[in-house]
Amino acid sequence: MNARFNMFENEIALKFGKRFANTNLVLEQSSLPKSTRELVSLRASQINGCGWCVDMHTKEAAEAGETAVRLALVAVWRESTVFTEAERAALALAEEGTRLADAHQGVSDETWAEVREHYDEDQVAALVCLVALINAANRLAVIVHQRGGSYQPGMFASFE
Repeated sequence: MNARFNMFENEIALKFGKRFANTNLVLEQSSLPKSTRELVSLRASQINGCGWCVDMHTKEAAEAGETAVRLALVAVWRESTVFTEAERAALALAEEGTRLADAHQGVSDETWAEVREHYDEDQVAALVCLVALINAANRLAVIVHQRGGSYQPGMFASFE
């Protein structure tokens, strides 16, 4: 599968992409741990089948010190022992917030209560925004068939 459209070479797409990427700065400046942000982004991207974003968030997480074992187990986090209760709550929120069409209620009350137990107001806001942002990013990349494999950590720093 080849990319259908190069979002980095079209003026409109590039302008949008820069502004879109800059929204992530708010999340980077939040108190939500980078490891949690990358794990949530990775899990949503796995669910959405976004090779570009799986590539990006795996590499960004590794660059930030995440272990290969934890990265390998994100897809099966419920059946693993390497994630904290707080991370498990964030991963559940990522899954339920990504699979909206699969659950008539969206995010369950149980998951919401777990998230509220482990994260403060600002971190909850960051998590909710992150789930929305990564799902939008996945859709952009999947629509144009942006393939994974070429991402280099920090390559969008110039967008800031």
